[in-house]
Amino acid sequence: MSNLSDLSPQEASCAYVLIVTAVYWVSEAVPLGAAALVPAFLYPLFGVMKSSEVAAEYFKNTTLLLMGVICVAASVEKWNLHKRIALRMVMMAGAKPGMLLLCFMCCTTILSMWLSNTSTTAMVMPIVEAVLQELVNAEEEHEVIGTAGNTISEEREPKERILCITTGDMNLHRLKGKQKLANEHFRCTQILVLPPNPRDLDLSTKYQYQSRHDHMICKCLSLSISYAATIGGLTTIIGTSTSLIFLEYFNNHYPHAEVVNFGTWFLFSFPICLIMLVLTWFWMHWLFLGCNFKETCSVSKKKKTKREEMSERKIQEQYEKLGDTSYPEMVTGFFFILMTLLWFTREPGFVPGWSSFFEKKGYRTDATVSVFLGFLMFLIPAKKPRFGKRDKDINSVEPIITWTDFQKTMPWEIVVLVGGGYALAAGCKTSGLSTWIGRQMLSLSSLPYWAVTLLACILVSMVTEFVSNPATITIFLPILCSMSETLHINPLYTLIPVTMCISFAVMLPVGNPPNAIVFNYGHCQIKDMVKAGLGVNLIGLVVVMVAINTWGISLFQLDTFPDWAMVSNVTGQP
Repeated sequence: MSNLSDLSPQEASCAYVLIVTAVYWVSEAVPLGAAALVPAFLYPLFGVMKSSEVAAEYFKNTTLLLMGVICVAASVEKWNLHKRIALRMVMMAGAKPGMLLLCFMCCTTILSMWLSNTSTTAMVMPIVEAVLQELVNAEEEHEVIGTAGNTISEEREPKERILCITTGDMNLHRLKGKQKLANEHFRCTQILVLPPNPRDLDLSTKYQYQSRHDHMICKCLSLSISYAATIGGLTTIIGTSTSLIFLEYFNNHYPHAEVVNFGTWFLFSFPICLIMLVLTWFWMHWLFLGCNFKETCSVSKKKKTKREEMSERKIQEQYEKLGDTSYPEMVTGFFFILMTLLWFTREPGFVPGWSSFFEKKGYRTDATVSVFLGFLMFLIPAKKPRFGKRDKDINSVEPIITWTDFQKTMPWEIVVLVGGGYALAAGCKTSGLSTWIGRQMLSLSSLPYWAVTLLACILVSMVTEFVSNPATITIFLPILCSMSETLHINPLYTLIPVTMCISFAVMLPVGNPPNAIVFNYGHCQIKDMVKAGLGVNLIGLVVVMVAINTWGISLFQLDTFPDWAMVSNVTGQP
């Protein structure tokens, strides 16, 4: 076993750049994207890589893939397709807490497969908050209308701020009790429930909600959105930035390994998604709503309370306000489905895909599909074409999305961050540092392969609670690749579970942006997130380990050390 004195000058320089970048990522002393630029100037200065070589690492195939997907995501957000899908699913579930929980989790999971976890959570949470307000306050409003004039105890005073929009002006009122609500003398055309003022928010008081049960419903539904977004992101290779970083690094490090694409990843991860979704639903229901599944999940109309019926009517009204499905929504939905089908059928593996129709192989990737369809979104007009009729001003016709819409949605910081990760990985391989790191892992050769993978998954699960997911996977990918090559383990046997486990940063608000968004709504405390997140972490770890040791072995041939890994191991030697 070698020590630090065995490092060559080039390896030591690369290690220094890696440590400096990692410190900036962990401490967040500068933005993550800015820290990712450190290799761009330190590598050329220390003679690790040429400036042109480093620059080439910052824009890769996955960047184009992400840009195409963002075009569709921007259209979904612009035309409120996500809101229509969410409200429709809620209408199908009804107002029973258990079914409502399951329905929102399924909806969030589906959206998160194609949109970023952060965007999905940010889009769904306002809908959830509105539904929660209707569900919790429906009974109160019903009683107020029927018993106007009665004296109401001040201890039941609601804390929400209600924004009433009248036909003449806009007035902000803090409603103090049911009597105030019953005696409002002006007619509101629309009511928007706003989050409470931070200084008025006291999470410890029991008077914020009508009952403890209502508080538990709010906690359960809020936290479940963050968890469902994480689960959905695991399902597709474009669902999270961590899986995109893994894919690009793997393809660069093992150029002859044609085993991971959209289809194979989906076949492996979709059963994981379903199992985790069901188990997480059971866990959240048991933790916050108890074990009375028959009462909270009943779909019988006879068992619905007046409160639940009123809530369902409110949700129905919200859906009807959206009107009929618009032309841009239909175009977006069509492109959404078409993109998925083209990804699946490009190289399915068991039959020839559409890419085999072209003479030259290997030229077309999933990015080709997403960029082509994304480009068409800028061409297709948002107004339904009327053949035979000509618009007065053809230049005023707006496309489905504009460049401004794209810029608002495109996460450029993630693009630079991913590029910085590729640059670090390229420097480790060029300098020989990755090989040196791999030699330090020889002490693990006495452990079973599954134990090595389990230890790696536990390690990254703890680190990622405090360090951003992209930074964590960027730091660990070169180390794990070198370790796998040194121990003659199929690299995918370690890389795939670790990539998934890095996404399980669900115990703290700082773990990932969806956690912070949910925590900001004020329904749950840190201890609630830790308690619920620990269960989700354990569920994910167990399910992923079972998956990689069962259907993962046959899908990726993980029981052998492949030739493409041997070639990389030889070329990586200094």
